[in-house]
Amino acid sequence: MNLSKNKAVKMLYRGLKNYFANKPVCVSFEVLNSCNLNCHHCNWGGQIEETLLTPEQIRDIYLRFKPPVVQISGGEPLLRDDIDDIFRALKQDNCVPYLILVSNAYLMTEEHYIKLNEAGVDQFSISLDFPDERHDYFRRQPGLFGHLNKLIPRLSSLGYDNIILNTAITHENYKYLREIVDLAEKWGVYMSFSAYTILRTANRDFCINEQEELERLKRIIDELIQLKKERQRIVTSEITLKRTYEFFKHSKITGCKAGKRFFVIPPDGLLLPCAMHRNRLFSTQAEMIEEFSNHNKCGSCFVAIRSMTDLPFMSFIKSTLSSYLSLKKPPASAEVYVSPEEQLVKEISNQNSIT
Repeated sequence: MNLSKNKAVKMLYRGLKNYFANKPVCVSFEVLNSCNLNCHHCNWGGQIEETLLTPEQIRDIYLRFKPPVVQISGGEPLLRDDIDDIFRALKQDNCVPYLILVSNAYLMTEEHYIKLNEAGVDQFSISLDFPDERHDYFRRQPGLFGHLNKLIPRLSSLGYDNIILNTAITHENYKYLREIVDLAEKWGVYMSFSAYTILRTANRDFCINEQEELERLKRIIDELIQLKKERQRIVTSEITLKRTYEFFKHSKITGCKAGKRFFVIPPDGLLLPCAMHRNRLFSTQAEMIEEFSNHNKCGSCFVAIRSMTDLPFMSFIKSTLSSYLSLKKPPASAEVYVSPEEQLVKEISNQNSIT
């Protein structure tokens, strides 16, 4: 991915400061809950009467916490006419925060993609459930895959190098993950993976439970890890891919840091520790940690924002770097190879300040 060393250093430095201070590494702003789709595996869908934060209010909330990574999600963010203004308000300098737009991309055009890049978007996370028209059925939107099949290669050819397809692994699509990676390579973009959770819809049909299915999923995950090493198209870290399998195997994964390492800002501007606990709203992070995070035993999801932020310290560093840097293998003839991780940690230790 197209991420400068300077930006990576500042992101990681800010992330480490927040990591040890119980401040968020990532905050997801749900800039609206309305959505133009009605996906089978999601709790949103359709228009919702709601009061929305202005771009300036979103910026002010960001400045309270200063996470290195900000995710703009929904609902479908592209439904907002002022979505470009939101990114302009958040982009404080050329480095942090790292801004991610999460979208189904049905409303995306080449012109708007360029404008969003100019407004400050660092990464476009575009949902893809199947490598063909089955994506239309799963998202309940005829023509969606055809739109992506034409649009994404065209956007990729512009050279911004910042599009990641995200596949939420379900019982319906886990057999086709390799084909989705192949399609991402054909389109010239990157891949990430997360896990379906029953907390969204309570539909257990999308879970992977049977022993034979789990064994097949394990083989597929192992294949993805090998593909990650060979092709460098998969940005999900190896440890996260392995933990994704463990989540399906045990139907849970402990150690959630919701409210500390990450949280969600819904359209009304209050704080949600997690998008899956819609009734747990707080005014301050201190209140949220005291009343929710310190007693949180939930392990029923392994969505992307959680998988990225609740790792032990060294795993957090490795996972973050492998996700946000396009790592190069050392040349075979190299006598001494200094990894990108070592280079960045060295630079961070010499850095005295960050914006």
